[in-house]
Amino acid sequence: MLRAFAMRLMHLGLDVHVAGDVTAKPLGPGDLLLVVCGPGKLATMDAMLAVGKAAGARTLVVTAQPDGETSRRADAVVHLPAQTMADDGAGSGSVLPMGTLFEWLELVFFDAVAIRLRERTGQTLDTIRARHTNLE
Repeated sequence: MLRAFAMRLMHLGLDVHVAGDVTAKPLGPGDLLLVVCGPGKLATMDAMLAVGKAAGARTLVVTAQPDGETSRRADAVVHLPAQTMADDGAGSGSVLPMGTLFEWLELVFFDAVAIRLRERTGQTLDTIRARHTNLE
């Protein structure tokens, strides 16, 4: 879901990179590191937040567990209330496994943010389409 959001932000003309991609630039002041940690604690996300903070970037965590350890390390937290692997199983109220509900909510939230950014920047669908890859 985060990769889809990164693509939408790129279509809006923002300088966006995904950690682990060979084209990802180093973080620094003025950057925002956005990490998704549905279950509230993931060592890989904690490590990325530490690197981002050390580099002077602002940090944001999107999570279903706003009181989790990873969330407490961020400058800002977006709480998406949904089942994750941290609370699935008997009594969860859903037959869907692990983080499926959280992932669906992520997609809806990220698309809503992209729509608002398009509105705020006054971009047309033609402008956005012009940034879409031609290597398909």
